[in-house]
Amino acid sequence: MSYAAPEPAPPVERLVMLMRHGVRSPLDGEVPHATRTGQPWPRWAAPAEQVTPHGAAALRALAKADRRWFAAAGLVRGTGCLGATVRLWTNSSPRTIASGEAYAAGFSPSCALEVGHRPEGTNDPLFEPLGAHPKTFDADRAIESINRYTHGAEALARRHAVGLKLLEQVLACPAGPCSPVEPSTVQASADGHGIDLKGPIRAASGTAQVLMLQYLEGMPLARVGWGRATPARLEVLGAVHGALFDVFSRPPYMAAFQMAPTVDCITQDLTATTAPKVDVLIGHDTNVAALAAVLGVDVKAPGFATNDPAPGGGIAIALVRAPDGSSAVRLWYRSQSAADMRTARDRTVWTPLRLRGCDEGAEHRCALPRFLQRLADATAPARG
Repeated sequence: MSYAAPEPAPPVERLVMLMRHGVRSPLDGEVPHATRTGQPWPRWAAPAEQVTPHGAAALRALAKADRRWFAAAGLVRGTGCLGATVRLWTNSSPRTIASGEAYAAGFSPSCALEVGHRPEGTNDPLFEPLGAHPKTFDADRAIESINRYTHGAEALARRHAVGLKLLEQVLACPAGPCSPVEPSTVQASADGHGIDLKGPIRAASGTAQVLMLQYLEGMPLARVGWGRATPARLEVLGAVHGALFDVFSRPPYMAAFQMAPTVDCITQDLTATTAPKVDVLIGHDTNVAALAAVLGVDVKAPGFATNDPAPGGGIAIALVRAPDGSSAVRLWYRSQSAADMRTARDRTVWTPLRLRGCDEGAEHRCALPRFLQRLADATAPARG
């Protein structure tokens, strides 16, 4: 895997990218309140659930690197103002809005770049479609899909036994278990509009993420997991965090509902004459995981577990021309490494993504009509 960002060939005509927000402080309850540790948790300077100053700096560096890549691809000028060629749209949560503002500042430091979003705190179905309570969502069908994909919540926990054991070693409470213990279950939420997961993965996934965030925030290594969460261990623990998406994002029925509005946006971006040349959508790890599932690809950033979407990491879908002049797409997973995020370095990794059954030439192109049909087929369960 190279850290270079080579010029794409052929030139890119348009690009849409769905990315996760930047490094943030822990969410309320992300580490379950019953979790026990051998020492107190380090304090965060930023308010809970918000992008940190360091996270904003890492996003500005990421955007600076993206500007270079986009310019090399022929999408934007390398310097100066951008006009209407670039659209930034974020979810309506404070951390995604702040991520968009930091990205805009790094991407266009000399001219203000508008960051669009719905009113703060309101639901945006583009990023949180189940929060809009779609009438066609059937919790029983969702649970069937989850169980087929995972072979059941208990089996999912067994597959991550190594990571769960490692987390206990890092937490180092006086007498284990350190994470709360309850049976593994997947069931419909009380209102029937979502899914509730209980058990070891739910109890440990957020804790694993908070440990990674300590590292990405640039905390001294002696404070990251009390000195017991090395970068190599954090990558192993990332698989425990990523297991959460095996329930909420990757099963086909869940992916269809998580991605249907986004697929509509992507289709518009790739086909409408009025679409911007670059459309950057800033949401959450659940969004990136669901898009990867719809595409049938894995995402991996250096220092992160496979299919554990990195802060700022995103799936880029580019409209290009095939040698015969027809429209095609190329895909990448674009990210910073964990080490570069920790130091807010303006360097990115662009990892080509190959679509099974639609992978043409050395550039791994997929004909646009076939690509759009794949998206439509994958999200059909959400369309009634």
